[in-house]
Amino acid sequence: MSQSKSQDSGRRGTRIAGGVVAGLFALAAVAYGADYFLTKGNVPRGTTVGGVDISGMSPAEARTTLERELGGVVDEPVTVTAGDRAVEFIPAQAGLGIDFAQTIEEIGTESANPLLRLQGLFGSGTEAEIVSAADDTALTPELERMHAELSAEPADGRVELVDGRVQVTEAVNGHVIDPAALREGVTTDWLDPAGIEVDAEVTPPAIDADTVAATAEGDAATVISGPLTVTGRDDINGIIPPERMGEVVTFIPEDGTLRTDINVEAAQGILDETLSETESTRRNADIIFSGGSRQIIPHSDGVQINWETTLEGFNDRLLSTDPEARQWEAEYEDEPATFTTEMAEVATFDQTVGEFTTSGYSASSGVNIQLVAATVNGAIIAPGDTFSLNGYTGPRGTAQGYVDSGIIINGRGGTAVGGGISQYATTLYNAAYFAGMEDVAHTPHSYYISRYPAGREATVYEGAIDLQFRNNSQYPVRIESTVGGGNVTIRLTGVKTVQVESVNGGRWAPTQPQTMNVSGSDCSPSGGAPGFTTSDTRIIRDLAGNEISREVQTTVYDPQPIVRCS
Repeated sequence: MSQSKSQDSGRRGTRIAGGVVAGLFALAAVAYGADYFLTKGNVPRGTTVGGVDISGMSPAEARTTLERELGGVVDEPVTVTAGDRAVEFIPAQAGLGIDFAQTIEEIGTESANPLLRLQGLFGSGTEAEIVSAADDTALTPELERMHAELSAEPADGRVELVDGRVQVTEAVNGHVIDPAALREGVTTDWLDPAGIEVDAEVTPPAIDADTVAATAEGDAATVISGPLTVTGRDDINGIIPPERMGEVVTFIPEDGTLRTDINVEAAQGILDETLSETESTRRNADIIFSGGSRQIIPHSDGVQINWETTLEGFNDRLLSTDPEARQWEAEYEDEPATFTTEMAEVATFDQTVGEFTTSGYSASSGVNIQLVAATVNGAIIAPGDTFSLNGYTGPRGTAQGYVDSGIIINGRGGTAVGGGISQYATTLYNAAYFAGMEDVAHTPHSYYISRYPAGREATVYEGAIDLQFRNNSQYPVRIESTVGGGNVTIRLTGVKTVQVESVNGGRWAPTQPQTMNVSGSDCSPSGGAPGFTTSDTRIIRDLAGNEISREVQTTVYDPQPIVRCS
């Protein structure tokens, strides 16, 4: 009997549970039906556009809401980020707007699927994409600007020494941006409150932050750790303070590192600013002839710093933090005069050791030749010394009285201040040639000039082309110049020790001139002349006739063009 009662009770419980479940389903069905009919055709729950909540609104209401809330957003700046770079743009200026109708249409309406409805009720919501209205005429240049600003080549880090401190320029990564991805992000996500993020391919620089730090904390810090001091004579020192180390040391990118580059020449210049006071320049004795008598200007010996030995091991000293290593003594060396007062007192200039004459020059060239001859006349070249025509005369411009005269430019006539001085140079070159002087520097003309001996002439140009020869005898030599009657004569006097013979090797390998058409009132027609190659052999003998040396020099002359004036 009790078992029957238990079974009846179980059946009643099952019926009750089933009824409850059925009731819940019925209630859910009623709720779903009511919700369906209430939200049918509305925007899905949890929908936002540009941060504006339009969930559950009718399409018309949602559009009105979006137009009201987002109508002015086109004038607000939008940030686009790519890697560690960012740029802003104004949507309206970029031709961007919102197609509200199309945006609502693409969002669609609430789904009939009960699961999606539940997700809309209890989910986190959905930020719907806008449909942009884009004017490519305005958008394209803005995209190009943004792409340029977001893209970048990698920039190496740098280390510099500035005013005694280490200045670091941080390395910057490069960025490569896909233009299509940028356009997609801008036109799709420009209303996103979080801004727009575009993928960037980051390219690291060759000189990275670690390299910069190692250099800044290493060599750079050591270099400015204290001054470099070179002690000189008379209690005068040369000092490179930390504030000037940047003139001496730079850090050069090389194979992914920063190489410490040390300019020893610049360091010498800084040290010499004060140490030069401890030096004296050697001055040979000089002789001034006046009124049949001569006045002797005494010599003075010189002393100079031997910079090669003084700066030996300079790099190691510079990169040392030991104060003792950063201070050392200058090395001096004496420079005795090569032509002393005593030598000048007994010097004679009675013999002609070399002489030459050239002829023919214009009136204006004569002015320049007279001036340079007067400047050089009386110059004495001590034994072992080198004479430089440019160095001795100094500037030869209008301020010194030189005038415009004829020169040859590109094979045709022209004018320049100081024209004609090459005739003096050629005459002096030949006088030194026959005196047996050592040829240090001379430059033949590009084109042969018939009044000069072929292969034995010289041109000069201030600051660029010089005539230099060395007195390799044991006696001083004096330059005597005379100009007049269309002739230029230069005589080197002193003590004759050699006799010189010149042997010309003839002319060969002729080259024919080309025609040059020239316009302008200053054109001078010319028939031109062939070019050729020649040689000259200088044979130097002692006064007994024994050969001392034989020198062969080859000269190539260009053809002078045929000039036709138009």
